[in-house]
Amino acid sequence: MNQVWVLDDDKSIRWVFEKALTKANITFECFSNTNEAINKFNHEKPQVIISDIRMPGESGIEFLTKVKNKFPEIPIIIMTAYSDLDTAVSAFQKGAFEYISKPFDINKVVHIIEQALESINKKIDDEVLGDLPEIIGQAKSMQDVFRAIGRLSQSNAMVLLNGESGSGKELVAKAIHKNSHRKNNAFIAINAAAIPNDLLEAELFGFEKGAFTGANSQRKGKFEQANQGTLFLDEIGDMPIDLQTRLLRVLSEGQFYRVGGQDLITVDVRVIAATHQDLEGLVKSGQFREDLFHRLNVIRIKVPPLRERVEDIPLLSQYFLTKSAKQLNVKLKSLSPEVIEYFKNLFWQGNVRQLENICHWLTVMAPGNVINVSDLPAELNSEPVSSGPESSSNWRENLGREVSKILLTGEIDIFKDYTNLFEKELISQTLKFTKGRKIEAAKLLGIGRNTITRKIKELEIKSID
Repeated sequence: MNQVWVLDDDKSIRWVFEKALTKANITFECFSNTNEAINKFNHEKPQVIISDIRMPGESGIEFLTKVKNKFPEIPIIIMTAYSDLDTAVSAFQKGAFEYISKPFDINKVVHIIEQALESINKKIDDEVLGDLPEIIGQAKSMQDVFRAIGRLSQSNAMVLLNGESGSGKELVAKAIHKNSHRKNNAFIAINAAAIPNDLLEAELFGFEKGAFTGANSQRKGKFEQANQGTLFLDEIGDMPIDLQTRLLRVLSEGQFYRVGGQDLITVDVRVIAATHQDLEGLVKSGQFREDLFHRLNVIRIKVPPLRERVEDIPLLSQYFLTKSAKQLNVKLKSLSPEVIEYFKNLFWQGNVRQLENICHWLTVMAPGNVINVSDLPAELNSEPVSSGPESSSNWRENLGREVSKILLTGEIDIFKDYTNLFEKELISQTLKFTKGRKIEAAKLLGIGRNTITRKIKELEIKSID
């Protein structure tokens, strides 16, 4: 069976594909129009089709529609010399695997064909698209979080979650609620940093009709909505100091008045607070009440950033890819080993949330079901390399991560580049130490005077005054 069918009325294009596919050891057959290919379907079918749009007779889009209706599993790559937005959108809407504009780089097109072949050879287990867990992690730091959630299952204690933005604090809060005896009641979340200070009080405690301009009816606040359940106060460090006083009173007494109200409201609410800030530092600077801090800080859980749980990246990535595939009702994609290694070496400033967004982008935009480094969005190239918790003292580990990242991009001749960088930094720092005295620097480095003079010139090291 011929793995790939090439449809194009241009003989020269067919010749290019013949040479390239032969070189790539991919079996193929070429057709000058869609009718020839349709007749061939009576005897066999290909694994992948690459088709021009404009040919005599039936168009490539019409051919795409016809084939997809009968054989939806066949990836079809559309190519055209007359690319425009409407045609591209139409091609993808009708199920095209990829859309290529002429003229093209034949090596890149062959790579896309190989991705298409790889995608149909990868069996997808539909069972993996079943119910998804709310929170996952195999790293020791996450296992510590899971143990804390377990211990809190029989407790009503207040909890303070510390962690960087995007690390999953709300997911931990939801897991605490779901595993408590309050699980059948409401889980209400509010972000103190996302609501203007003059509205935050009304959001928390509600208001009576006529309490202020625009208060046309009575409204219950988050505390009342969370009665018998859990209230998650995210970014608690951004709460204004005067509102902290009122919050402390509610946490102490379980009672409050709505804004503009005279009736005392009593609630039973478990509060889980979270912040990415140093609350102790805010207390010292007078920006956060010390008594409120101690009231909230009964049980403290640190939610680790993604760079401190890199062993979870493969699991999390597949989880988010599965989640996106289920939401979009498309085939599940997976990461190649090279991409997983690449991900492990990134800093992930946006943490788990950033990884989730990248996986969703790849589900929509990556052409194949197996995602390669070349499929990644451009912004990941500028993502800083993860340096780990002891980066300042472990330069060899940092260098190793940097080299791994560069190798995964396909860059060559890196020995000379990195050697020059190393020598330039070594000599520059030594010259700074000796205040520009070359002979002394050469002695400290263990090299000759002529050598250091030559290196300064070759590496364009600026003179140290």
